[in-house]
Amino acid sequence: MMEKRGERKTLAGKVVSDRMDKTVVVSVTRLARHPAYGKYVKRSVKYMAHDGKDECKTGDMVEIVECRPLSKLKRWRVSSVVEKAR
Repeated sequence: MMEKRGERKTLAGKVVSDRMDKTVVVSVTRLARHPAYGKYVKRSVKYMAHDGKDECKTGDMVEIVECRPLSKLKRWRVSSVVEKAR
């Protein structure tokens, strides 16, 4: 399956840290098949994402979109807050 040129990747995950200014850490979890046993295992990756309005709080479900490098570790932007934390 070929992706269209210039189309940005989007991921959904949970905000695990909002302590930085205009930056949140988003944990994205996916199910991956174990190579030897065939069982599905949870794998998670943490991404630093730019949150310009500082609207995300820890526990929020957000959608992040790929963008140009904003700093040493930031290559994602928060596109929308899917669900607010309780």
